[in-house]
Amino acid sequence: MKKILLLVTGIWQLATLHAQETRQLAVDKPQSIADLKTTEGAALVNAKWYVQPAHIEDADFKSPGAGAMDPLKLYPTGMKIKTHTLHPQINAADFDKNFVAIKPTDLEMREGMGLISAAWYKVDVTIPEAIGKLATPGATAVFEITVDDYSEIWVNGKQIHGFGQSGNGVISGYNTRNRVILSNNVKPGDKFTIAILGINGPLGMIPDNYIWIRNAVIDFYKDGLPTNPSWKNIGKIYTIDEQLNNIIKPGTKVDKIADGFSFTEGPVWHPDGYLLFSDPNTNTIYRYNPKNNNVTVYMSHSGYTGADIGEYGQPGSNGLAIDKEGRLIVDQHGNRRVIRIEKKGPVTVLADKIDGKRFNSPNDVVLKSDGTVYFTDPPYGLPNFFNDTRKELDYSGVFMIKDGKTTLVSKDLGGPNGLAFSPDEKYFYVTNWDIRDIHHTKTIWRYEVNTDGTLKNGKVFYDFSFTEDDEALDGMKVDKEGNLFISAPGGVWILNSEGRLLGKIVTPERPANMAWGDEDGKTLYFTAHSSLYKIRVNTGGKFSWQ
Repeated sequence: MKKILLLVTGIWQLATLHAQETRQLAVDKPQSIADLKTTEGAALVNAKWYVQPAHIEDADFKSPGAGAMDPLKLYPTGMKIKTHTLHPQINAADFDKNFVAIKPTDLEMREGMGLISAAWYKVDVTIPEAIGKLATPGATAVFEITVDDYSEIWVNGKQIHGFGQSGNGVISGYNTRNRVILSNNVKPGDKFTIAILGINGPLGMIPDNYIWIRNAVIDFYKDGLPTNPSWKNIGKIYTIDEQLNNIIKPGTKVDKIADGFSFTEGPVWHPDGYLLFSDPNTNTIYRYNPKNNNVTVYMSHSGYTGADIGEYGQPGSNGLAIDKEGRLIVDQHGNRRVIRIEKKGPVTVLADKIDGKRFNSPNDVVLKSDGTVYFTDPPYGLPNFFNDTRKELDYSGVFMIKDGKTTLVSKDLGGPNGLAFSPDEKYFYVTNWDIRDIHHTKTIWRYEVNTDGTLKNGKVFYDFSFTEDDEALDGMKVDKEGNLFISAPGGVWILNSEGRLLGKIVTPERPANMAWGDEDGKTLYFTAHSSLYKIRVNTGGKFSWQ
């Protein structure tokens, strides 16, 4: 019994302990509902229910190994051991073998063996021509279930899960709803096989309990999941040069998609289909899921855990990037270092010192196509900026991490901040915001890139001194045609590759940084003070991991 408890606790309870607060951006009243617990509702989508018990079985495995192939002892490469597994698994050859048909009205019947136990439910669904007055083609269909006590959801044998995730397929909490989008564009005849693993709990004090379904529905949203109507068309686009019309289609709208943050920064698009971004003020990395308009905490204490954290205005993470192996690279202000979070969880410190001296507060980060990491290091994350007694470097540099070695590639700039490569990687751009200067220098520099990744012939590419506001020259992105999108006083300014000003995007809050997102890379997400915004861009851009 003790071994079984360890197994189940390790697999399931850990997920619930890491569940984070979720912001639902709007009250999601659907246009139509198919109640899968009723005969009539199940018939609307031709739902067929099945159930089978799941069993805990002995299994052969290996302990965490060692040696050259596994030096951190993270993988099962060590000695043979005995452990346990759950059968059947979703990918097992006999997964469908023992399912028994069950009526929708019998979903409240107790399943499982009681105490530490689990049961698989399965429902096959076919989208009809119409449900009531709602024509389903093009609608968003959301499956929702509440299982007593925990649930996992797999759609057509798949589940997308990530670090810090709560719900959306993985365990969302104790006796709480779990929602998964079946499709954002359903069509008549679409078929879905939805498998639900029900789990007894809580596991730290097993109740005299069984497994049953409290609620199971499919919600249909004719116009997609709702957002706050006041957030639509909330910005303005100013055209200075007609070339901008080829980049941003005339009539394109700017929308706000989330708010309530302290100061948003460092966005990056994850290959699993969501946006990660930092709030350095609150020491947090958030995840925005465009499929359900939800924001969840991805990582707390993302940049600093020091006892003197109260002295810092921005102790948390700032710039984020994702490499080709899907690993997250983080600029940590308070810890004054650049780290990489490995897939199995350990943190690798990529850079924390140069010539024996600690960095100021790594700010923005970008990857070259060969995996070389570049970052800027102004002191804006230190409590007293340039005058902070903790400061060890007498300059603010641009650095390169290549083959495990950190190299200074530029110290021309007093306040290097945002950075980006041209599409062909022949040029490297850096925004410069130096608050020591009475005029608060606001310039973009362009460097030529040597074959070894170092920089040369740095020159001012564009001077923003004509802008009157004292706000920073901050983040920057480059589209596939070489046009620059720069966070500067007054909004996001757009330059072509020749340095000609094309126009400006203005939102209620000035964006600090940007990221290309969505499947086609043509949505530009803005992190702007307390909010997130987005706009569609014809040219689009590359993801950091491409």
